[in-house]
Amino acid sequence: MMTADQNTHLLDQASVLADRFMPRATGFDQARKLDQDASDAMADAGFYRLFVPEQLGGLEASPVVSAQIFERLAQGSAACGWVAFIAATSGSTLGSVPEETARAIFTHPNTMVAGVFAPSGKARVDAGQVTVNGRWQWGSGTQNADWVLGGCLVDTGDEKPSQHMVLMPTSEIHFLDTWHVSGLQGTGSTDYEAVDLRLSDGHIVGYGGHRPPRRPLYQFPQFTLLAIGIGAVALGIARAAINELVQLAQSKRRINSTATLADRAHSHLEVARAEATLRSARAFYYQSIEAAWAVAERGDKVSVDQRRDIRLATTHAVEASIKTVDAMYTLGGGSAVYADSPLQRHFRDVHMTSQHIMVAPSTLETVGRLYLGVEAQTSTL
Repeated sequence: MMTADQNTHLLDQASVLADRFMPRATGFDQARKLDQDASDAMADAGFYRLFVPEQLGGLEASPVVSAQIFERLAQGSAACGWVAFIAATSGSTLGSVPEETARAIFTHPNTMVAGVFAPSGKARVDAGQVTVNGRWQWGSGTQNADWVLGGCLVDTGDEKPSQHMVLMPTSEIHFLDTWHVSGLQGTGSTDYEAVDLRLSDGHIVGYGGHRPPRRPLYQFPQFTLLAIGIGAVALGIARAAINELVQLAQSKRRINSTATLADRAHSHLEVARAEATLRSARAFYYQSIEAAWAVAERGDKVSVDQRRDIRLATTHAVEASIKTVDAMYTLGGGSAVYADSPLQRHFRDVHMTSQHIMVAPSTLETVGRLYLGVEAQTSTL
C-alpha cells in the first residue's frame, strides 16, 4: 500500500514533468510520437508501474492518485498524459500471467508495456506454445515500449476460441506508419502487426486460470481503469486551456482598442462558466472513483452500480472538458487558430479523447438503462 508521502512524491513528479513537457508538446506532435527521453522520464518517475503488482516491483497505486498524475501530465502535454495512462493500465496485465513469465518481462522497474485490448489478432496454442498473427490499431505508446499487448481470439483446438491479450516483445513487432491524425498526435498511436510470432503460452493474459492478485487495485476491472485514464487526460487538457486563455487575455486587444480581453464582460462570463463546468465535472469524476476505491480497500469487489457511476462520471468529464475547451478556443479569437497557439492544440486533443469507445455515447445508453432498471450489458463497464 502506497504511503501518503509516496503519493505526494508521485504527484510532485507529475507536476515537474508537466512543466518540462509543456514547451515540447508541439515537437511531440510533429514527431507523431513521444521522444524516448520523455518516455524514459515518466518511467523513471514510476508512472508506468503504477498498476503493476507489488510482488513484481510495481506500485499498486490507487486509481485516485493515478488519475491525478495523468491529469497533471496532460496539463503539460496531452500526449504524455495519454501514454502514461495507457502504459499504466497495460502494466496491470502482468498480474494475470504466470509469475515466471511476469518476472521475465518485468526485468527492470522502468519496463514499459503498452498495447491494444481489442481482439484484432488470432492466436493458436499448441504444446505449450502460442503462434500470434494480427494487426492492431491505436497502439498508443507502443513505439516507446519494451513489450506490447495485442488482443486475440485464442484457439486451443479443443473448444470455441476465447478472447485474451497476448504480451509480445516490441523487438518482434512491425510498426506501420499510419498515425496521421488531427489530435493527440504525439501519442504515436500507430498500427502494428505480428506475423507468425511464437511465444510460450504463459504470455497469454488470463490464460490457464491465471487471475490478478486479490488486492484492492485489482477489484477494478481493466475497462474501468482504462476509462478513468481518458477522463483524467480530458480534464487536464481543459485546465490547460483555461490557463492559456487567462494568460492570453492579459495582453490580447482588439484593433483600435486599449481594453484587453481580460477587461471585457463577455470574457468574465465565459471564464466563470468554464470554471464551473470543469470543476463540477471534476468533482463528480473524483467522487465516483473515491467511493469505489473505499470499497476495494475493504477487500470487496467494485459493484456494477459503482462501475456505472465511474463510467458516467468519466464520460461526463470528457463532455464537460470539450465544452470548456471549445469556449476558451472561441474566446481566444483569431489568436487561437495559429499553429503555435496551445489553444488550437488543446482543441484538437480534447476532441480526440471523445472518439475513444470507452467514452462513446453508447456508454451513456448503458448507464441510463441501469438507472431505469432496464436490462443492460455490463461486461465492459
